[in-house]
Amino acid sequence: MHQPSAVSPAPHTGSTLSASTGRARIQSLDVIRGVSILGILAVNADGFAVPMEAAMNPLTWPFPNEGWTALSYWLMDAFFHEKFVTLFSMLFGMSLFLVGGERTDKERGRILRRRLVFLFLFGMLHGFGIWWGDILSLYAAAGAIMFFCRSWKPRTLLVAGIALFVALPLARLPVGALPGASPQARAEASAHLVPSPRAIERRKAAAAATLEEARGSWTGAWRVNTRQYLRLLSGYPSIIPSTLGLMMIGLSLFKSGFFTGRSSTRRYAATIAAGACAAAVIAWLCWRKDVIGMPVLGGHTAEELLAPLVSLAYASVLILLLRAGAGRVLAPFAAAGRMAFTNYLTQSIVMTSIFYGGRGALMGQVDRPALFAIVGAVWVLQLCWSTLWFSRFGTGPFEWVWRCLTLGRRVPLAT
Repeated sequence: MHQPSAVSPAPHTGSTLSASTGRARIQSLDVIRGVSILGILAVNADGFAVPMEAAMNPLTWPFPNEGWTALSYWLMDAFFHEKFVTLFSMLFGMSLFLVGGERTDKERGRILRRRLVFLFLFGMLHGFGIWWGDILSLYAAAGAIMFFCRSWKPRTLLVAGIALFVALPLARLPVGALPGASPQARAEASAHLVPSPRAIERRKAAAAATLEEARGSWTGAWRVNTRQYLRLLSGYPSIIPSTLGLMMIGLSLFKSGFFTGRSSTRRYAATIAAGACAAAVIAWLCWRKDVIGMPVLGGHTAEELLAPLVSLAYASVLILLLRAGAGRVLAPFAAAGRMAFTNYLTQSIVMTSIFYGGRGALMGQVDRPALFAIVGAVWVLQLCWSTLWFSRFGTGPFEWVWRCLTLGRRVPLAT
């Protein structure tokens, strides 16, 4: 996860001065980043608690999808899934500009190139060595393309970003879900919404075999993790465009003042209203899919396309809270955001220590309500330790290592 290394002082809402660098920070960005990194864990928890074959699917979850189990998944799917990683992808695109500046700035561009190279290496180490759900290598790959787009004007970035983001969901939309589709095409598409009992059993059997291997030993857990990360990497060509699109949208909104709190209150209020409507639609679609077991044709596409509106509504709420004087209350989230890279990696270390073979071996044994309790405990831990860390140091530990590698020299850590 990315944290800007240089921010020019400006009259943005919530600007503070970093004691370690003497450069201004924008509190709204840190708070949004902190909330995002915590929200991402609520979604990633599935991939820690069970193998890939059983994750993010109530039909293959090892416990009955009923009661609090079903409600827990619905809450995560409706209000967390895709919302916080979308928001973080937008922030990452913005941070590329904060680090690299305009394309005419060759020195900062060189620093940004080195930063992305080391981010990719961190991603490989994380994905192969700790947890298969790594996103760092994806960000590095999409960032390498974004490197050449960071000087585009806000409008150009916004148009190109929206086009890239919507392309994949629309391409995957079943023909039967298109307006004017024939009744036969619609019926055929609807028949594929729910897997057959035989397909579900096959996936459950595969998940059970993977689970036994992963829980058996350290080497078994590593073999499973390696296979699953390679599978994830194989899908990068199809998801890089949408990730790149979100980065472009984020940088456009940063340049226009949205993320720094310089937009009008009316604009943030309108964004919250639009996001609330989008959240209501997504919640209904997820309820049909996750609880009732009757998904709506084209519903998944609608969820994907509406998610950014919810993400921006979350950001707008945080910005308005800061404007209302909630900076002190939100300070722990700002601290978590300042060391988002460290918190992302430590989330993987803590969760794999609990669930993987040889490091706790609880994979497949924790139902969703208890899993959410673990997530909540990690949230509290990271909010507390981030605050305590910055009472003594000026940058997060992994952020410090990343910066030293990027600059090719040791930089101060203490405040």
